[in-house]
Amino acid sequence: MHNGSISITQFIIEEQRHVAGATGDFTSLLNDVVTACKVISNMVNHGALVGVLGSAGSENVQGETQKKMDILSNDVFLKSNEWAGHLAAMASEEMDDIYPIPDKYPRGKYLLTFDPLDGSSNMDVNVSVGTIFSILRCAGGGAAPTERDFLQAGTQQVAAGYALYGPSTMMVLTTGNGVNGFTLDQNIGEFILTHPNMTIPADTREFAINASNMRFWEPPVARYVQECLDGKDGPRGDDFNMRWIASMVAEVHRILTRGGIFMYPMDAKMKEKGLSGKLRLLYEANPMSFIVEQAGGGSITGTERILDLQPESLHQRVPVILGSKNEVERILGYHKQD
Repeated sequence: MHNGSISITQFIIEEQRHVAGATGDFTSLLNDVVTACKVISNMVNHGALVGVLGSAGSENVQGETQKKMDILSNDVFLKSNEWAGHLAAMASEEMDDIYPIPDKYPRGKYLLTFDPLDGSSNMDVNVSVGTIFSILRCAGGGAAPTERDFLQAGTQQVAAGYALYGPSTMMVLTTGNGVNGFTLDQNIGEFILTHPNMTIPADTREFAINASNMRFWEPPVARYVQECLDGKDGPRGDDFNMRWIASMVAEVHRILTRGGIFMYPMDAKMKEKGLSGKLRLLYEANPMSFIVEQAGGGSITGTERILDLQPESLHQRVPVILGSKNEVERILGYHKQD
């Protein structure tokens, strides 16, 4: 590599050397995920030039209108990861059911869950989007995987990561040994380690929430946000900044690089619709919580740690409050008082 820099492939291989009995399977699987993200990055960068913007005129399992890029990037992930023999099955936010590896390919011992293009509505206005993924082990060797195999608590994740398609394309990854960030060098087509050992400051003066839902919030969240808005004159005695990008990958990336708190809390409007939250546990909340905790942050539903939740269904939703540890613990405390 040039200038003594470390590529993501080299980094993963060197990390795997510390694992007793490692076969190289996991390294190869991560490489396939990285390849898929490079392909999606290329499509995102070309956007309108290759006709991938706009609505596809269909809905996904959540009843959300799918963008053309949702469907294309979902397909890229399936095709990049189905053939190599590392996976037993995949599950995507964009598909109703699990995707068992086709019979013509060998099956492996891992499961892959992903949100192929998080924040895809931002594509049309040229704002950062991303891909989120999580790797689990498949019980029973993966011979005949079922939906139940995917319903593992977040603490069971082998690895989690996201790709951020912004001014530069980045890949942020944890295998349970801290968090590292890699930037795609377009000249050589390789992700290079640029952000080793990413950590989230325990304290912050920045929060991210969709304030238009204020009238629906539960009292602990309303109290927390009001205290932030009251600034120097309020009980916190300090001024806060508010951010909202509406792309979870971009929100979490900002928190990883400079601290902050992101909230998509439970509210009365969701309860009325019979929803248990907005973000998906398997495709968004669990992988992001794993990354955030590995970087020294916290991640809760409001009342409990997200990674401890026992998933009940493939597309289960949960409220999410994550980021700088001391702020997350403050909100947890407010929920306990309520």
